Amino acid sequence: MPIQVYDPPALAPGALRVTPLGGLGEVGRNMTVFEYDGKLLIVDCGVLFPEEHQPGVDLILPDFEPIKHRLDDIVGVVLTHGHEDHIGAVPYLLRLKKDIPLIGSGLTLALVEAKLKEHRVKPFTLTVAEGQREKLGPFDLEFVAVTHSIPDALAVAIRTPAGMALATGDFKMDQLPLDGRLTDLRAFARLGEEGVDLFLVDSTNADVPGFTPLERSIGPVLDQVIGGAPRRVIVASFSSHVHRVQQVLEAAAAHGRRVALLGRSMVRNMTIAAELGYLDVPEGVLIDYKKARNLPDDKIVYMSTGSQGEPMAVLSRMANLEHEIEVGEGDTVILASSLIPGNENAVYRVINGLTKLGANVVHKGNAKVHVSGHAAAGELLYCYNIVQPRNVLPIHGEHRHLFANAQIARDSGVPAERALIVENGSVIDLVDGAAQLVGQLDLGFVYVDGSTVGEITDADLKDRRILGEEGFISVIVVVDAATGGVISGPEIHARGFAEHDKVFDSVKPKIAAALADAAQQGVRDQHALSQVVRRTTGRWVNQSLRRRPMIVPLVIEA
Repeated sequence: MPIQVYDPPALAPGALRVTPLGGLGEVGRNMTVFEYDGKLLIVDCGVLFPEEHQPGVDLILPDFEPIKHRLDDIVGVVLTHGHEDHIGAVPYLLRLKKDIPLIGSGLTLALVEAKLKEHRVKPFTLTVAEGQREKLGPFDLEFVAVTHSIPDALAVAIRTPAGMALATGDFKMDQLPLDGRLTDLRAFARLGEEGVDLFLVDSTNADVPGFTPLERSIGPVLDQVIGGAPRRVIVASFSSHVHRVQQVLEAAAAHGRRVALLGRSMVRNMTIAAELGYLDVPEGVLIDYKKARNLPDDKIVYMSTGSQGEPMAVLSRMANLEHEIEVGEGDTVILASSLIPGNENAVYRVINGLTKLGANVVHKGNAKVHVSGHAAAGELLYCYNIVQPRNVLPIHGEHRHLFANAQIARDSGVPAERALIVENGSVIDLVDGAAQLVGQLDLGFVYVDGSTVGEITDADLKDRRILGEEGFISVIVVVDAATGGVISGPEIHARGFAEHDKVFDSVKPKIAAALADAAQQGVRDQHALSQVVRRTTGRWVNQSLRRRPMIVPLVIEA
């Protein structure tokens, strides 16, 4: 059912407006805009990675259209943590206005600054920590420590005269985190006592019962797999998963192996994490990957990117024999990450390719080599009971996650009408303690394709899919400019067809006849004649060959 678009009313004095521009109905593109008294505060600004039905696309951005004309009203962008689905679109937002302040923890801002350096942007930043309060325009912000699969993650409480909103960011309630930094439930409880009017809650694992397993339960499994590997070990993970890299470094050191980092983002992020003290590198364990080639096979661990089957990442190139490190018999490959929805086929292709090359592939499906960074249903229920919010807005997740999260909120006592399930572009106003949907903006996907941003449309992607799945036919016809009669052709060339071009001989008279009919009716416009050629060819190909290829007619007047 299509989303009904309707404009929201003008924001009433004393009301807080909340508009998610991404992250709802998807795992990625997280971005939410808060408005009070003419000023805007943005929480997160991330990217979504393309799926197979979006060929050629590099990244998908939130749609900035609703705020493009209000850039001067933005008081800052709060970044909850350093994952790409929360910070990846920052460079594209700062293209619109370079001096928008960025607020986040030390590691988060270091990762963003490294990314912006590649875009030749030096940002204005404000480093914050848990327990800190900052005032940005009409927004009074308080930052709360949360545990996630990357260090230094923060939730943010946003106080305004209209009430308080609490956005969790991505979080879980690991009681024995590797860095000892717990989700601060005491702060959640204190904020709940003060009164949380709108609770924006991570939904990613809302449909998973119970509690997310402990991060440290992965260490012994990695130790066992690495210790028992007869030859080389290749571990693939997110390039920002500092905790997982820490565990790999420790397991490698325990078994006398060196570790080489592969992939530009992996090297960049772990260098930053080590410099800031978030990654503890055992003495003498890290080695440059070029020097690692000289080590015996049972003395090396490669830590790489590509756990999601990304075509250009290290692991995919290894599976396709396109990387200088050739995976072979006896090698062990560990995929130390969960599957992001939509990436399943790509990941299984990589697993199959590596298995075919003789590798032993260890992944979440056959060993406990990864735990999620997101709270499961039991943890969410605890949070609702602690915070006791007046209104709930599930964020960050596909629709099944959002619905499951809303149901947990209702189970905890939140009235059904106060647990809002909305879409990207939904406009929610908080007035007198009640959150209400007041509008729906028409948002689209903004595709990054090479150096172009926003130029590729859904129609272009449809054309790419047709080219990839159905083939391509060009039809060239020369007609008399005066009479419209065919002088030369039709000449037909096809690509992506099993049949020989001679199969099209039977349609050529039909094209000539259709053009003759059009000429008799006085049609002389080249575009109109091209459409005649397209329709005639398309009808014949569909009926005769059961195909719907892209047809490009070229009518030349002489």
